[in-house]
Amino acid sequence: MEKLIEILEELNPEVDYNTCEDLVDGRHLDSLTILSLISEIEDEFDVVIPTTEIIPANFNSAKKIWELITRLEEEI
Repeated sequence: MEKLIEILEELNPEVDYNTCEDLVDGRHLDSLTILSLISEIEDEFDVVIPTTEIIPANFNSAKKIWELITRLEEEI
C-alpha cells in the first residue's frame, strides 16, 4: 500500500490519502487523474484494471484502490 500512496501523492500531493474516503466524490481525483493513476497502477503492480472496475466505489479511497489491486493480483 505504501507504493500506492506514493503514486497518489505524485498525482495530487495536497490530499491525506490515509484518511480521505471521498477521492472521487470530493473531486480530489478527476477523470484525467484517474486515467493516469490506472496507468501507474497497471505498470507498478502488473495488473490490468478492466473498464468495468473503473467506478467511483473502487477509487474513493486509497484503501478501496488497494483492495481492487489485491483482488486483481489474486485473479492472475
